[in-house]
Amino acid sequence: MPWHTEQAAADEAAARTPILTGLRRGAMGRCPCCGEGRLFRGYLRVADACEACGTPLGHIRADDAPPYFTIFIAGHILLPGVFLIEKAYQPPMWLHMAVWLPLFAIASLLLLRPVKGATLAWMMRIGLTGHENGAGIAPPRRGAGDA
Repeated sequence: MPWHTEQAAADEAAARTPILTGLRRGAMGRCPCCGEGRLFRGYLRVADACEACGTPLGHIRADDAPPYFTIFIAGHILLPGVFLIEKAYQPPMWLHMAVWLPLFAIASLLLLRPVKGATLAWMMRIGLTGHENGAGIAPPRRGAGDA
């Protein structure tokens, strides 16, 4: 069972990292443990392991938390402007939609990756590393007759 020692090493490294340091590293797209390796191998796809320290990262599943936090943050940043503009100038609804919908989309796209990195760092810090329920489910095997 080699993943137990690998998991124990990852838990130790994550537990030693101060929470704010880990959150900052995750938000910058770096490994929360060492700050050297990349956290992502695509826009939102998590790397299997840190290329610098070897911490397993690919099993961490943030699921819906990063989009939730992103919507929460984007709303708190942009909604005061929406309300102030509406109260002061009362522009037509089409103008609101033409201005605010693209701004919300852009803000969400810009915030999603740093928020996911910080969420993954926070999850590692509190011990949610993807190995809590034992080994993951193996993908279905393809038989000789399957094409």
